[in-house]
Amino acid sequence: MPAIPQKAQTEDSTTFDPDSFFDSWAKGDVTPPYDNDFRKFIIRAFGLQLSDTYGYRATAEVTLLQAQTYVEFGRQGTLHKWYVDENGEQRPPPPAVDIAAYTDIFRPSTSTANAIKGLLSNAKKGSIRADVAKHIQSLYGPPAPDRKIVVSKSKTHVNPYFDLLAWFNQNLEWAGPEANTVKIKHSHPTLPVLFHHFGCVCPSYESLEIIRQAAKGRPIIDLGSGNGYWTYMLRRLWDGKDKMEVIPIDNGISEWRTVWIGDTLEMDGVKWFKDNEGGDGRVLLLVYPQVGLEFTTKMIEAYKGTTIIIAGSQNGNGFTAFASELIVDWFAREKPEWVKVCQIPLPSFAGKDEALFVFQKQ
Repeated sequence: MPAIPQKAQTEDSTTFDPDSFFDSWAKGDVTPPYDNDFRKFIIRAFGLQLSDTYGYRATAEVTLLQAQTYVEFGRQGTLHKWYVDENGEQRPPPPAVDIAAYTDIFRPSTSTANAIKGLLSNAKKGSIRADVAKHIQSLYGPPAPDRKIVVSKSKTHVNPYFDLLAWFNQNLEWAGPEANTVKIKHSHPTLPVLFHHFGCVCPSYESLEIIRQAAKGRPIIDLGSGNGYWTYMLRRLWDGKDKMEVIPIDNGISEWRTVWIGDTLEMDGVKWFKDNEGGDGRVLLLVYPQVGLEFTTKMIEAYKGTTIIIAGSQNGNGFTAFASELIVDWFAREKPEWVKVCQIPLPSFAGKDEALFVFQKQ
């Protein structure tokens, strides 16, 4: 089952102004915790009390104080055991320069294709960096030229979640997923905190631009929108002509301390499709779709449009969408009339392997 925040037993969501937060981030008034005080960062960024004892739930429950303790533990025990050899023994951690090279793939100021090539060409033989580069390159499938989806570089794009993950990559000694990442069954205790305040997966500038361009002006249904970070980021992505219409829908089962938008439709997705012509003329976006209750299958079957975009696992860990098979394999078997337009990596938290998939109905 995917690790999604569950109903907690303590205090309600905090009061939060996303626009003010972004302005502060853009000006540098709020930055990632370069002093390694993750607890203080969350308290300051989201206006929490110093005595905060909220229990963040995902696969486990953790408080901010506990999360900070794990950060301070560093690589003790198996906390940074992301890479193992053929005997299951932990490999030496990747150097900071290799971690930075992985992170650079997702920066809005770089070319993803060139960054992936550089990740491999500058890797030492047999290194973790080489394994990561080969894995990412083997799965990298950008849109074909005839799709006319071109992502230009940006020097102004603001994405606090990505900046925070860049810090986490260095702190947790994570240089990206490789073939054996599918075997990693643990995560770092700070992850539930990120889930609650930002979301279950981080969008990259490239992924947001691909969604915008693939939509071709059509409204986007963000189904299972959670706390709304992806909806918020898509709405901020303006090409100077038309702002995107994004419809956030969530059943409200999960609790979120931070809410990025205020207009989420709290209802069942299948019912919404029944009441709105199956979403015809709109794009379906599934961000980190849950595995249980056949959620992904039900939403896809209820959708009557022509474009489906999914942000989720690209390996067989069963963490999102389908428990026993890959997203692309399910579509190939169940929906052969749908063509995969692209598959690009997303900035993955330590131990995860995530990507954005775009499928178009022929």
